[in-house]
Amino acid sequence: MAKSIFPQMSIPDIINALAGWGISVSPEQLKTPTPDFVEGVYCACLQQVTDLNHDSLRDPVQNALNASQSEDKDLYASALTSNIILYHLIRFAKAARVEDFNSRDLFSPERERTIVLLSAFINFVKFTEQYCDAFLTDLRERSDALIVQRNDVVDQLNEIQQKFDDLNARIAKDKPISDQLNGDNTTLTNTMFVTKDAQAKAVRDVEQYKADRNELMNRKAGIVYFYDEALNGEIKSVEDAITRTRARIVQSPERIKKTISIMSTTAMEDKKTVAMHEAKARDLQAKINALHNIEKDVRGCIEQIQTIEREVQSLEVSQKDLAQLRDLLDEKVIERNELRLRQERVNDQLANSKLKLERAQKHAEDKKLSSQKTIERLQQEYDEMVVERRENDKQIEEVRGEANKVEANTNEHLKKSEAELNELLAEYWKLRHETDVYMETLANKLNMRVISE
Repeated sequence: MAKSIFPQMSIPDIINALAGWGISVSPEQLKTPTPDFVEGVYCACLQQVTDLNHDSLRDPVQNALNASQSEDKDLYASALTSNIILYHLIRFAKAARVEDFNSRDLFSPERERTIVLLSAFINFVKFTEQYCDAFLTDLRERSDALIVQRNDVVDQLNEIQQKFDDLNARIAKDKPISDQLNGDNTTLTNTMFVTKDAQAKAVRDVEQYKADRNELMNRKAGIVYFYDEALNGEIKSVEDAITRTRARIVQSPERIKKTISIMSTTAMEDKKTVAMHEAKARDLQAKINALHNIEKDVRGCIEQIQTIEREVQSLEVSQKDLAQLRDLLDEKVIERNELRLRQERVNDQLANSKLKLERAQKHAEDKKLSSQKTIERLQQEYDEMVVERRENDKQIEEVRGEANKVEANTNEHLKKSEAELNELLAEYWKLRHETDVYMETLANKLNMRVISE
């Protein structure tokens, strides 16, 4: 016989209660229950509290069988479903304070035990609907919200994982280019340092060439100026000499020939000097052209160095972008770990909420039982106290009568004692007076002084 804390219901009450849930049951089915009938009714009661039925368990059972990789999955599907239903029914029965529910109640039901179990299940469902509906609704809403949040977190995790994989693919794809750019950067850096040294040397050479050119230009200007001045002075001196000579000319052909030969020799020397200066000027012009070419080459080197610096800057920007991508990847990995930890915490909170719900239900049942026991104990103690109070009242009346008697005896005894005490006091004072008279008489006769106290 099943034991339950809920009162046993009659068959019409059970039929009406099940009809209120849309379950049609006849009295004959309750009098002669079958396994299919009791399983269907028990599952209907279970569904009222937990929303579990065969349809909701079909997909999880199929997923479990697929994960097990066992053969003949259809053979184990029904057995696994029955075991899961039995497990949840046992938990449901324990919640309804039926501790001895087992598989026999499903596969070999008995009339009396089935009625007791249905009474317990129906009363428990009504109790949950009356007292736990708001709490369960709130808990289910929170559970649904947690499931939605978990799905969102899973989607975000998948998206972040996809971005992480894309970043890894891009990093793997860009790694040869990055290595090549690093090598080119090293080569360009070395080339830049070499070019910079060459540039510094070329700049020094250019400065030296400019100084030499300025010196040569100054020398050329001085030489040309000096040559022109000298030539003009010479021409003037010659003209003056010619004038003086014409003034002093002597009509002598020999002397004229000699003068002409001297002047021709002087003119030839002057022409040689001019040719030499022109050759020097041409050399200086060639050097100036060479300096211009060197300056152009230096400008080209400077432009190449600037191009190299721009390439280096672009390479540094690329490295900074790569570092930023790596930092972003690290942040995404950290976010993924945080989301995973948050998901675990949410799962732990959900499990703790379920445990708290079960503990609260168990605590409520225990409290109800203890309250009933306490009420019964207090009622029994109250009854005992009423009986004891009656006996105490009788004893108090008896004690009160005895006390009155004792008080009367005490008053009478006090009166007697006071009379005797008064007599004794009167006798005492009488004796004392006679003693004083005797002491005075004796003192007078013996001529002694008596000091009275």
